[in-house]
Amino acid sequence: MTEIVVSTTPSLEGRPAKQYLGIVTGEVIVGANLFRDLFASVRDIVGGRSGAYEDVLQRAREQAIGEMRMRAATLGANAVVGVDLDYEVLGSNGSMLMVSASGTAILV
Repeated sequence: MTEIVVSTTPSLEGRPAKQYLGIVTGEVIVGANLFRDLFASVRDIVGGRSGAYEDVLQRAREQAIGEMRMRAATLGANAVVGVDLDYEVLGSNGSMLMVSASGTAILV
């Protein structure tokens, strides 16, 4: 699979879009109990930051972007522009966190 360039900008400088292929998304949902379990065992909280929390969020974000890239590749794209990342709490008691990535798949 070719490398899919991902950018939050609406275009890639010096690389005009030859074709717009559509909106692509990637979503990951993580159970919040995972966060509570991590918090109970975390020893690295310093100054209000938790490396364990940040690692879970980073992995979820990378997975959502990876899923978006795969969907772009199936459309024949080699880039995704205008990427937006969103974080939402789901469930009646806020028991889940969704990380979503969306953008426009293009061919440059």
